Amino acid sequence: MAKEDLLGGSLWDQYSDVVTDRMNNPRNQGEITQEEADALNAKLIVADFGAESCGDAVRLYWAVDKDERIIKSKFKSFGCGTAIASSDMMVELCEGKTVSEAVKITNIDVEKALRDEEDTPAVPPQKMHCSVMAYDVIKKAAAEYKGVDAESFEEEIMVCECARVSLSTLQEVIKLNDLTTVEEVTDYTKAGAFCKSCIKPGGHEEREYYLVDILANTRAEMDQEKLSAAADAGLGGDFLKMTMVQRIKAIDAVVDENVRQFLVMDGGNMEVIDVKDEGENVDVYIRYLGACSSCASSTTGTLFAIEAALKEKLSDKIRVLPI
Repeated sequence: MAKEDLLGGSLWDQYSDVVTDRMNNPRNQGEITQEEADALNAKLIVADFGAESCGDAVRLYWAVDKDERIIKSKFKSFGCGTAIASSDMMVELCEGKTVSEAVKITNIDVEKALRDEEDTPAVPPQKMHCSVMAYDVIKKAAAEYKGVDAESFEEEIMVCECARVSLSTLQEVIKLNDLTTVEEVTDYTKAGAFCKSCIKPGGHEEREYYLVDILANTRAEMDQEKLSAAADAGLGGDFLKMTMVQRIKAIDAVVDENVRQFLVMDGGNMEVIDVKDEGENVDVYIRYLGACSSCASSTTGTLFAIEAALKEKLSDKIRVLPI
């Protein structure tokens, strides 16, 4: 799915084909009975988890053999289609692993497994929390099997206790989706959507980590990565051999350093929509924002300045095309 489709298409277009397929045709829905577990010479584990915020609930079944390996896994889900798809993929990721291995599966692992393309999220932002529920029920099942508290498996730093969103998840989602505001972070992860004490200092409960600080620090890391990508390209890095993500980072770094400040001063901006190889050329598709979208020079002087900077810093094969 191209980025322009995500920006201009319907909400339905924001679900991956994998998600829509598993919504309608889950592979692992059902239950494991005690009789079935006994026939497999396995221990039956049944764990429940419910998200009070949205009313979704999932029940996870494991048949675990004497070597602690999950030889069969099933689920039942009461909730939306995304919860069903996430639970179905979660069960698939569990099967064949030991309990100790399964407990390391994260909500990011579940969401990534549901993608069609590596760099395109599988679901719209308001549905990202469904994979968190799958993550939590695994901890419940592992805790029941081992006879311990589910919190004993928590190796991640949990920033939002209400939505069970970790520090690493927040950093990953901010980078993946190029988020710039706390509101966007909340839309994508549900962190800060409930009691709100994790958004910034001054809430009803003091926290060690706050979304405003995590966003600022992660954006700073992203800016440094862009500068590094541009520096690598300028010091002999081959732009034509870069991955799509590396190319976009390099382009953004050059634009940030050479062009963007002038666009912003005039009340505008630009964003990279897509990068495509077209024969010997590399076509960079951009979208003008704000005042730039209606400026006469957007197809003349401004466009020439952007293209000239990218040709000089990255590759003379680059062509910039506004859409």
